[in-house]
Amino acid sequence: MTENMTEFELGLLSTIPPGEGRNFEVLGEKIAVFHTRAGAVYAVQAECPHRGGPLADGLVGGTTLICPLHSWKFDLASGRALSGDCSIKTYPVRVDDMGQILLTAGKS
Repeated sequence: MTENMTEFELGLLSTIPPGEGRNFEVLGEKIAVFHTRAGAVYAVQAECPHRGGPLADGLVGGTTLICPLHSWKFDLASGRALSGDCSIKTYPVRVDDMGQILLTAGKS
């Protein structure tokens, strides 16, 4: 972690059902955190760059996220666009031994 980055506790992973996402706000940024059916956790910007769709409400399959408004697809791990021409911002996120979601954010 760089000196301007901080790890934030977002709550227990168990509060996000597998296959779903939830919105959080960290340092004024809206972030969508996803818990995949395989048990992985990803964090990305909360709004689709296409038309501002709520990404936390999107469909998740593996590491693919589909925007609920216009079906644009993104890779949760890299943020890369799988359809459309805009990528999304990703955030480092992990789950500690107590099941707490820890997101790293700040000015890099």
